[in-house]
This record gives sequence, structure tokens and C-alpha cells, in this order.
Amino acid sequence: MEELVNKASGMVWSLGLVAFALGAGLFFSIITRFVQIRYFKEMIKLLFDKGEPESGVSSFQAFCMALAGRVGIGNIAGVATAIAFGGPGAVFWMWIMALLGGASAFVESTLAQVYKVKDGNQYRGGTPYFIEKGLKMKWFGVLVAIVVTLCYGILVPGIQANTIAVGFENTIGLNKSITGIILVALLGIIIFGGVKRIASVADKVVPFMALGYVIVTFVLLIANASEIPAMFGLIISSAFGANEMFGGMFGAAIAWGVKRAVFSNVAGVGEGTYSSAAAAVSHPAKQGLVQAFSVYIDTIIVCTATALMILITGMYNITPEGQSSIVDNIPGVEAGPMWTQAAVESVIPGFGGLFVAIAIFFFAFTTLMAYYYISETTLFYLGRNRNLKGLKAGLMILFLGMIYIGSVENASLLWGLGDFGFGSMAWLNLVAILLLTKTALKVFKDYEQQRKAGIEPVFDPVKLGIKGADFWEEKLKESNSKGKRNIEERKVGAGNTFHL
Repeated sequence: MEELVNKASGMVWSLGLVAFALGAGLFFSIITRFVQIRYFKEMIKLLFDKGEPESGVSSFQAFCMALAGRVGIGNIAGVATAIAFGGPGAVFWMWIMALLGGASAFVESTLAQVYKVKDGNQYRGGTPYFIEKGLKMKWFGVLVAIVVTLCYGILVPGIQANTIAVGFENTIGLNKSITGIILVALLGIIIFGGVKRIASVADKVVPFMALGYVIVTFVLLIANASEIPAMFGLIISSAFGANEMFGGMFGAAIAWGVKRAVFSNVAGVGEGTYSSAAAAVSHPAKQGLVQAFSVYIDTIIVCTATALMILITGMYNITPEGQSSIVDNIPGVEAGPMWTQAAVESVIPGFGGLFVAIAIFFFAFTTLMAYYYISETTLFYLGRNRNLKGLKAGLMILFLGMIYIGSVENASLLWGLGDFGFGSMAWLNLVAILLLTKTALKVFKDYEQQRKAGIEPVFDPVKLGIKGADFWEEKLKESNSKGKRNIEERKVGAGNTFHL
């Protein structure tokens, strides 16, 4: 079974997906005239847009929820794997994919906002929603929703939990079953509070965990300051096959860099669309810009932090696939969290193991929160007109059960299933957003025109000829109706004025 799953996963995560993700990012960058670069200042400004307090979550909370999903164990283990099989040059191609992926993230998150729906005092949306409403292909939306619900709700949570449990067992000897119980209890408290509680926890924990990780990176860089120029020279020369030692790894550097960047920041995979739809904003492009920025935080900052810690201290091995080892600095140590552990230990003895265990806990724990919200949103899509309370209760039980099982069992099969699920989502989502390119461009151009006119951008799908944006149409009607009532009230007030 495991061999079959790994074979299927390898087919999904082929060079075809690498080329597709890279090509889509380049295409979206060109047609938006590199929106992810031109609007960099705007992204930071929009992070703190409070939106509508009575509904949804703020832009910053939605950003933190998306970042919680993006920043996970892939930022530690994934980066080490990229260096192990693609050489130091893979780090450069991770940067390139992050840069181009920012445009993909902008498009998918903008579309999620356009086609979102209102559920009580919150908003829901994401890939299945914009497929059904934008492409008028309900069967396609249902397929994506099933894949996403199975992946995030059942298959993948155990992987994150297992990594946390193993990290604490290896570091402080904590029994994995105890870790599992603690995780179930903490997550249960958070997810039972709904999306607002998830967002509230995310906007406090995510900035803290990213900042702490970056601070430790700077400590290691300062301790090895004289090696910094040589390290960056190694990354750049290896990226283009110019380095004498890694000259034959040019193709591997691109493949592993792009693959691990996509796996880490999931730009174009659709993961960020669900939290994006939850935000309360006046125009969909606003949240698209905010989510483009989250890709930078994930890859340019957090993934780079891991890469720099490993490379500056020389705590890595390089073994091209199907070949013998080229670099063997830490013999017998597999690519993964232990490389970061060894890097920190080399500068701060006695601190590396605990630091990495804590980092993994925060990265994986916040990712689990995001996973639950995503699976609940796709379940809501699948369960419309049904007893949603019963479905949600079943999902919570399954989700928390998989976390406990993942904590105490071997997660090798789950890794294969999770990889297959992520790869499948990437193919499906990239196809969908490419088909909806015209709509995304209309929305973006409308945003640009309103900004140039010096007015606060407000979205009107009717004016743009966009169909299926039911939430925005209703919001526009309510706004117009309220405006008419105010005018009538002023007229009545004026009519009742007495003159002496």
C-alpha cells in the first residue's frame, strides 16, 4: 500500500507540476505587470485594514490564518530536503518561485473574495466556490471540495502532529501519547470557538513564532559573519550550475527549489483562498494583495531563515538522486529538522534541540488550526441544505482523532497520502484560476482605476459584468437601499420644519 501511494505521489509531484506552477506564476506576473512588486507598499498598508467589525475577520487576521497554513514543518524539513537533493542553488530557485508565486496568490485570493458567501456572521469561500460560481462547473467544485476535505480534514493532520510528538520525545523524552492528548485538548478548545477564535489565536501566535525564528537566525549569522559573502556566493553560483562542485546539479536545483517552495508557500495550490474569503474588505483585490505578501513571509523570510542557518554553519549533506554523496558534513544525519538543530547547537550549545522542538510545535500547531478551518469550509460547501451541525461534529471528531493517531503512530504512509493530496489540489486549483484569469484581471483593473481616481476602492460586480458574485450584489443593493432611506428621512425631516 505504502509503495503504491508513494508511486502515485511521485507522479503527481512530477516535473510537470514544477513547470506548471512556475509557468503559471510567470504568466500571472506578466499580465498583472508584476503586481506583487509594484504594490509592495500597498500590501503592508492593507494588512491593517480593519474592515467591517460586525462581520468576518480583519485583513490581518485572514493574513495570519493563511500564514498559519503556509508556515509549517515544510519550512524546516522541506528546506533541508531541497538543499540535500538540489544543492545550495535550490534556495535561489525557492526565492524565484516565491516571487512569481506572489502573483498566483494574488489571483486566487482575489477570486476567493469575489465569489464568497455569507454564513451567519462570517464569510466562507475558496476554490470550490469560485469554480462553481465563476466557471459554472459544479461537478468540478464538488471534486475539489472532496479532495480538500479528505486531505486537510483526515490525511494531513496526523503528519503535523507526528512531527510535534517526535520532536518533544527526542528532545525532552515526553511520551508521544501525552503530546497527542495535549494537542487534542488545545486544538479542541480553539476550533470549537469557530473561525473568529481561530483568527484571534493566529494573529497573536503567528507573528511571535516568525519573529523568534528570525532572531535566532540573526544570532547564527552574526556568529559566522565572515562567512556570509561566501555563503551567498555559493547559493548564486550553484543556482546556475557555475559552481565547480555543483555544476551538474543545475536542473536539480531548479526542480527541488520550485517543488519545495510550492509545498511550503502553497501559492497557486488554493490553501490561502479559504482564509482570504473570510476577510471583511471593501474590494476583493485588497485581500489578494495581502495574501501575496504572506508568500514573501513564508518563503523569503522563514524558509530563507532555515536555509541560512544550515548553510552558514555547514550542517548539511548533499546527495543528488541516484548518485553518491557530494558533501558529507554531518554523516548519517538525514535531511530534516536535525540539520537546523545541529546548526543552532554549533553556535548555542544545549539550545538547538529544544529550540527546534518549540519551533516545530508553533509552526505545526498553527498549521493544524488552518487545516481545520479549510476542511470545515469545504464541508460547508458540500453539506449545503443538510444538517451542518451533525457534519461539523463528525469532522471535529475525525480531525482530532487523526491528530492523536498521528502523534503516536508511524506517519510514513500519511506523508505519502498527504503529498498526493497536496499535489492533486495544486493541479486542480491552477487549472481553475487560469480559466478565471479574465475575471481576476477585471477586478484588478477596477481596483487600480479607483485608486488612481483617488477614491476608496469599492467593488461593484454588476458594473464589471461579473456574474455569480451574489454576496457583493446583495451588499450593493443593501447599500443603495440604505442610501435611499437616508435621503427620504432627510426629506421628511425638512418637510416637518416649522417656520416662524
